[in-house]
Amino acid sequence: MAVPKGKVSRQRRDKRRSSVWKLTAPNVVKCPNCGAFCMPHRVCKACGQYKGRTVIAVEESK
Repeated sequence: MAVPKGKVSRQRRDKRRSSVWKLTAPNVVKCPNCGAFCMPHRVCKACGQYKGRTVIAVEESK
């Protein structure tokens, strides 16, 4: 036979939900080529290089 669930107190409910909204900031490193900040292991959006090789062509800003 089904039994009703026990009441969950506000304190217990809030303890369970406390860590859900906490996000960590992404790591950021300086590009060795141009010095712009970018995420690690990704192509630099400023210069288009990854590990010393040009991966994407980036247009010069006017």
